[in-house]
Amino acid sequence: MSLDWLYTAISFVLKMWHSLFVKIGLDPDTGITWALSIFFLVVTVRILLFRFFIKQVKSQRSMQELQPDIALLRKQYGSDRQGMAKAQQELFKERGVNPLSGCLPILLQAPVFLALFHVLRRLRPGAAGLYTWTDQLTDSAAQASLFGAPISSSFNMDPAKEEAILGLGVTYGSIRTVALTLMILMSITTFITQKQIMRKGGPVEGQAAMIQKFMLYVIPVSLFVSGFFFPIGVLLYWFMNNLWTMGQQFYILHKHPPKSRLNLTKPDRPAIDPKLLAPKPGAKPTQPKGRRPAAPAPPPSPVSIEKPKAGSGAPSSGATRKPPPGKRPANNRPKRKKR
Repeated sequence: MSLDWLYTAISFVLKMWHSLFVKIGLDPDTGITWALSIFFLVVTVRILLFRFFIKQVKSQRSMQELQPDIALLRKQYGSDRQGMAKAQQELFKERGVNPLSGCLPILLQAPVFLALFHVLRRLRPGAAGLYTWTDQLTDSAAQASLFGAPISSSFNMDPAKEEAILGLGVTYGSIRTVALTLMILMSITTFITQKQIMRKGGPVEGQAAMIQKFMLYVIPVSLFVSGFFFPIGVLLYWFMNNLWTMGQQFYILHKHPPKSRLNLTKPDRPAIDPKLLAPKPGAKPTQPKGRRPAAPAPPPSPVSIEKPKAGSGAPSSGATRKPPPGKRPANNRPKRKKR
């Protein structure tokens, strides 16, 4: 099956963005113009794949919600891996969860990545027009350099292309320096994006954990090894794609956080450990066991300072008052005057 339609589509998008930047005043033969065209190719692809990124986030959150059920199945089946796998698949089918949905964005970007690799690999000075490009546009893309390295060159090149690229006056040292730098940046940003997904999505177990480990370690390493054969334009595409992914995840996961994070409420006061309220060893407890705390004493009644009216039943200020229980009555009798 021929993939010329895919190569034609990718080259057409690059040509459209390149012509737009030329119209606004950029030099058509510089590396920055072609680098911007590659970046906006990333933007075009990611906008088309945005709905699949949302599915990826939902799939990861669904897998996180299923972890308690998966833990119960693991206890139930024990060492029976076959039964555990069958029960786990039935659980996924019942809840409508597909663990492979988290890989959809990368899997769907793979054809675009391979198509760009195919187009840039065939670029060389003096080559005929590729797909929708004219001979002049093809030669412009082949000679455009970024930091002294043509975007069509790579760390390792076949002899024919190496001779054509070095004939532009560039050195293999500058090409390999730029290529190696982009390879490292591409691998680091790929690792960071996967780590970001794992941190925001929460811990998972079983098959989902295996997929996450594969995405976290195997893909960055495989990209770095493959980078020795990728053109610089392809390395630039993957690095810019990772930057877009990091920004997109930051926005989605902070504006629409997981339910587990939304349901967490912070108490107004910190929880007090009951052990801290217990008496220290050897100290007498302030409240003995088996006894109820004494009821608080009622507040004293206010004393009126107004004089009682005549004829009322209220006692006068000179009237004797009954002393409280256990207190000796006061001697309120007036003293006799000595004669």
